[in-house]
Amino acid sequence: MTRASQVRLQITLPMVLMSAGAWLLLALTPMRVIPVSHCSSELWGAGFSGATPGMLSFLKTYASFSAGWAVMLIAMMAPLLIVPMRHISDRSLARRRVRAILLFGASYAGVWTAAGLVLTMLAQQFRRSAPDSRLFLPCGIVFALLWQFSPAKQRCLNRVHVHADLTAFGWTADATAVRFGLLHGFWCCGSCWTLMLLPLLVSRGHVVVMAVVTLWLWAEQLESPTPSRWCWRAPRKAVRIAAFWTAMLWSSAIQRQTLTASWRTSQ
Repeated sequence: MTRASQVRLQITLPMVLMSAGAWLLLALTPMRVIPVSHCSSELWGAGFSGATPGMLSFLKTYASFSAGWAVMLIAMMAPLLIVPMRHISDRSLARRRVRAILLFGASYAGVWTAAGLVLTMLAQQFRRSAPDSRLFLPCGIVFALLWQFSPAKQRCLNRVHVHADLTAFGWTADATAVRFGLLHGFWCCGSCWTLMLLPLLVSRGHVVVMAVVTLWLWAEQLESPTPSRWCWRAPRKAVRIAAFWTAMLWSSAIQRQTLTASWRTSQ
C-alpha cells in the first residue's frame, strides 16, 4: 500500500466508523436521540417565552435537539464527506492536515446545524397544517420531488462537486479550509434540504426513512454535473453499478451450483 493510500484510508475508515456508530445509536434509541414529535414545538415555543423557566426549557430542548441532530448528521453525512476531506488531505501540509480537516468539518457542521433549526421549524409547521398524520410523508415526498426536478437542485448539486483551492501556509490556510466547509455545507443544504426534511416528518420508521434518504444522497454524489434545467433526476449510475454487481453475484452463484452439481455427479 502506498503512502497516499494509507493517508486516504486514515480518512475513510474513521468516517465510516463514525457513521456506523451513529446508525447503531439511532437504531437502539431513535426517539431519545431525535425527539421528532415534540422537539421543534418546545424549541420555538420556549425560545420566545422570555421568562426564566422558558429560557431554561429552551436551553434544555436546544441541547437535546443539538445532540440528536449531530447524531443524525454524522450518520447520514459522514460518508459523503470522504471525498472533500481527501481533497483537503491531498492539498494540505502534513503538519496542518488534521487541523484543516477539523476546521472544514466544524464549519460544515455549523451550516447544517443552522439548517437543522429551520428544517425542524418547517416540519413542525407542516405537522400543524396537515389535516391527517398519514399525509405527512406522502406530501413531503411530493415536495421533495418538485425540488428534485428543478434547475436550482441541479445547480446546487453541481456546486457540491466543486472543490475549492486551498492555501498551504499561514492563517489563510485555516481561512480557506473554513471557507470550503461553509461553501460545501451551503451547497449541500441547497441540494438535499427537502430530502433531509422527510425524516423529520415521521415518528414511526424514522430510521428507515433516514436510511433510504442516505442511500439516495450517496447515489446522487456519483452522478456527473449536468446543465441546470427542469428534468427528471435519478441516480442512474448507482443503479447501473448495483445491477452490475447483482448480475456478477448471481452468475457466480450459478457457477458454484453448477460446479457443485458436476462434482457430486462425478462422485
